[in-house]
Amino acid sequence: MREALTNPGQLIGIWYVSEWMATGKPNAFQLVELGPGTGTLTGDILRVFNQLAALLNKCDVSIHLVEVSPKLSAIQAQMLTGGKVQSTPENKAAYMEGISKAGIPIYWYRDIQDVPQGYSFYLAHEFLDALPIHKFQKTEKGWHEVLVDIDPEVPDQLRFVLSPSRTPATENFIQPEETRDHVEVCPEAGVLIQRLACRIEKDGGAALIADYGHDGTKTDTFRGFRNHKLHDVLKAPGTADLTADVDFSYLRKMAEGRTATLGPIKQREFLKNMGIELRLQVLLQNSRDSATHAQLLHSFDMLMNPEKMGDRFHFFALLPHHRLVRPTKKDNPQSKSPLPPVAGFGELSLK
Repeated sequence: MREALTNPGQLIGIWYVSEWMATGKPNAFQLVELGPGTGTLTGDILRVFNQLAALLNKCDVSIHLVEVSPKLSAIQAQMLTGGKVQSTPENKAAYMEGISKAGIPIYWYRDIQDVPQGYSFYLAHEFLDALPIHKFQKTEKGWHEVLVDIDPEVPDQLRFVLSPSRTPATENFIQPEETRDHVEVCPEAGVLIQRLACRIEKDGGAALIADYGHDGTKTDTFRGFRNHKLHDVLKAPGTADLTADVDFSYLRKMAEGRTATLGPIKQREFLKNMGIELRLQVLLQNSRDSATHAQLLHSFDMLMNPEKMGDRFHFFALLPHHRLVRPTKKDNPQSKSPLPPVAGFGELSLK
């Protein structure tokens, strides 16, 4: 139980099952995670699927992981299958496959485009904030792109400079209605959201994006971390993790109306709506030693404290339009039974 609250994986698993039930329990679904890291989150979600096996027993569940790093995919394979995986032939979309400890098939891919079409639940947890960005600064002469240059005054030192004139990125990525004077845009995130929105529009399912971010209000969020401490992004390139907050207002635009969107909602609100406080009480009652007690309370504080991840981390969802608005039937417009609420994005009512 020591790891039960260190990340919200089990509550995310419940969110997917809730959406599966709300859309009529289709007979199959794919769980697709982008950049699964060490596989911890997928492992927590699989535990939920295992605990709800009686509910899911007539559903064909499969796991699809999009991972480009051979080192991380090996760690994921060990965690999720005990290392029982095999490489696949070159002509197959997946480069590796295996079976989870509970018997669920798992496949690894290098690109979201390689994942088979079909009713799917997508997860991008701390994925988009690591993608490259363009930065722009507004001056009296209009918008300029922020570029990286070699500092002529200091050998081996980089510096930020403004482009002398408008660049192709400035022409393409600055929205006409933009009111901020400094903007960060992540085109790769935009393309990814377009692809997810197209898939969900065609095949159904949902996407849950969880990341550090804002709703089009922040300006300069680009920063580096080295050994969990802030690090100058221009010093010793390649030795620090670089990150920029996700602009959820940009993601909403990139969905282009193909899907409905919900959020962003602060992590502490989403997890509270998903019942994390009740879950904490149950875990505390079941824990026998003070060390586990302290670990649970520490983890809860990390996830929910507004000064930590509670207010800085946000959840955002893509859903088919019919999930939120029932299509009107000409023959009987009165037959509108209410649609089930979307878990996490509204207060949980325990009945």
